[in-house]
Amino acid sequence: MQMEMQQRIDTGQDCVNADAPARIAALTAAFRKSGQPVLHIRHREDDPASAFHEGAAGHQPMPCAQAADGEPIFVKRTSSGFASTDLEAHLRKTGITELIVTGAVVGFCVNSTVRAGADLGFRMTVVKDAVLGFGLSGIPARTIFDVTMAHLAADFA
Repeated sequence: MQMEMQQRIDTGQDCVNADAPARIAALTAAFRKSGQPVLHIRHREDDPASAFHEGAAGHQPMPCAQAADGEPIFVKRTSSGFASTDLEAHLRKTGITELIVTGAVVGFCVNSTVRAGADLGFRMTVVKDAVLGFGLSGIPARTIFDVTMAHLAADFA
């Protein structure tokens, strides 16, 4: 499952795994080649001024996250990919019980989605070198990334 690899992803700031898009592209190609499903989660905001508004350039997927024909795209308006989409219903209908998670951003949507998925009984695996992490004011990206990944590993993924 690819989380929010959209053009809005900030560049030029403190980041962990800046090369994650290449890893995501390789993993996606491997999944497609082996016949495994690839799911896409995208974020959308209703505010026309938002970079995540449907018509904004930032809403568009990055090259590593282009959906192939027939691959489901779930558009969310919340932090978790489960809360505002029919992702859970799709997974249950198709018999998918495990999600391999890649994408952005570890401290926000990846974190929320992995926790929600685990709470719903799905096996969640985060590919540590194929997820992006950014810093916050006064907190380095590496700190947020390491703490978030440790919390997820302890109970959720």
